[in-house]
Amino acid sequence: MPSLDVIVIGASAGGVGSLQRVVERLPAALPASIFITLHLPENVRSVLPRILHRAGNLPAAHAENGEPIEPGRIYIAPPGFHLTLEQRAVRVTRGASEHGHRPAIDPLFRSAAVTFGPRVIGVVLSGQLNDGTVGLTEIKRAGGVAVVQDPDDTPFQSMPRSAIAHVNVDYILPAAEIGRMLEHLVMEEETVGKVPDRHDTVVRSELEALTRHEDEREKPGQPSPYGCPDCGGVLWEMKDGELLRFRCRVGHAYTPETLTSAQAGSVEEALWTALRALEEQAAIKRRVGERMRRQNHDAAADQLLQRAQQIEAQAEQVRALLLSGVGANEA
Repeated sequence: MPSLDVIVIGASAGGVGSLQRVVERLPAALPASIFITLHLPENVRSVLPRILHRAGNLPAAHAENGEPIEPGRIYIAPPGFHLTLEQRAVRVTRGASEHGHRPAIDPLFRSAAVTFGPRVIGVVLSGQLNDGTVGLTEIKRAGGVAVVQDPDDTPFQSMPRSAIAHVNVDYILPAAEIGRMLEHLVMEEETVGKVPDRHDTVVRSELEALTRHEDEREKPGQPSPYGCPDCGGVLWEMKDGELLRFRCRVGHAYTPETLTSAQAGSVEEALWTALRALEEQAAIKRRVGERMRRQNHDAAADQLLQRAQQIEAQAEQVRALLLSGVGANEA
């Protein structure tokens, strides 16, 4: 029977240092495959594989779509792509962002839970907000093991604290101790129950059902009064115990915290757009008004210049809102 041989790790802010401390304790002969999602902007060049390869004893590289799963390797989600798992290969895809991120942690964790069940160890490291909590819940539900970095071991405590609050976590450890614990869990003689060898199409179907809603295939959940910050579609509300989450029809997903953060970003973007439009409008009216003044059309010039002054005052109000932090992204 199989042992715990699939390790999935999620990290965000502060996560590079935590990942280094984890992998440096893993042995070169570890009979398990490691899959990592770190939140990164899509337009950056990630050097995480090089960092982790130097920090530890295992080869690390960005995952490539369709490549086989092998033990003793670290697979890392490339910027701009979700990393998910099938029975014998990895999938690297540009699916809908979750919690405002692509790659996101929950897709990796969910796919591991559905595909490998009790063979999975899920690890949540440093980060803001709560990506990874939903996925770690599914790993535990499938019989896997949940490990979380001690919140006191990082200044970015939101992700670990969220996981601890909502999941029956097995181990809470500093990052420097997690590697040794992973080695112990993988190398111990106890084996886990048999995992059915399901075809990948079945796995994908189950993942889609899990992503949307187990009981309502046509509707992702109950309609909410909120719009999706990414595409503007209706957000559907789903509740799993005390854990509330939202998902639109095309797949963008949020918890209340990540939804608030995404909405804040939309507000800030709208305010900057309004500020630009107001300043441009005021500048045009002022320029035309001054031109009318030179042509001795004083009444029309006065009207245009007065309106420009009013618009400039409105622009200053918008600028003051931005400088005060209204719309600031909370992530």
